[in-house]
Amino acid sequence: MPNEFIVVIPARYASSRLPGKIIAPIAGKPMVQHVFERAAKSEASRVVVAADDQKIVDALSEYDTDVVMTSADHQSGTDRLQEVAAQLSLSDDAIIVNVQGDEPLIPPAVINQVATNLAQDQSAEAATLCEAITAAEDFVNPNVVKVVFGENGHAHYFSRSPIPYPRDDMANLTSPACLPARCFRHIGIYGYRVKLLNDFVSWPMASLESIEKLEQLRILHNGGAIHVDVACQPVPGGVDTQPDLERVRQRFEGDSVG
Repeated sequence: MPNEFIVVIPARYASSRLPGKIIAPIAGKPMVQHVFERAAKSEASRVVVAADDQKIVDALSEYDTDVVMTSADHQSGTDRLQEVAAQLSLSDDAIIVNVQGDEPLIPPAVINQVATNLAQDQSAEAATLCEAITAAEDFVNPNVVKVVFGENGHAHYFSRSPIPYPRDDMANLTSPACLPARCFRHIGIYGYRVKLLNDFVSWPMASLESIEKLEQLRILHNGGAIHVDVACQPVPGGVDTQPDLERVRQRFEGDSVG
């Protein structure tokens, strides 16, 4: 690795759609413990779970898991990351990779990828990943966040709307062949330089962020560059609902998790 990095897993107990999902049992372990173990297989020098509730700490007490307690009042996972960086006294140029606590199938390789990309691109303050959209229903689904980026790998915009918008073909979006040549789904893994995290928590919510409900737009609004790359491996979806949880449980019970 060009630079050392640490992984922080923000663990929020009060999920609106599936409360307590962060410690929901999967194959005998809390979900976030599976995330921790996946992240520990990356090249990170340290993996930390950033908990906001004692229930999470208690659920992980029987495991050799690095847990720090953070405020329950944070508005976003990015704010929670910044608190961890402050608690650990990390330098401005240190790199933190944010791995969501509800992604127990996250491939370690993509964690390394996003950290490496940020370390190698000194003009970027953050890095993230994407994958090609192959289904028309995903392209028009507002819950599937889209991203467009330039030849330098820097994001132009993130949106819940279909972007780039195929002006002449939108009415014919009935098959993958009708999709734009470059349409990508954003994958919610980020690498940050600590300086950006410190700046982020001092910035007010940006107008576009408020409209789209996408906090990465605050970075673009304030002139920050976000490096985007196509993920080196497929990234299974996270756990947002009870059906998602059952799907992941079946994957583990079928011994299909690598």
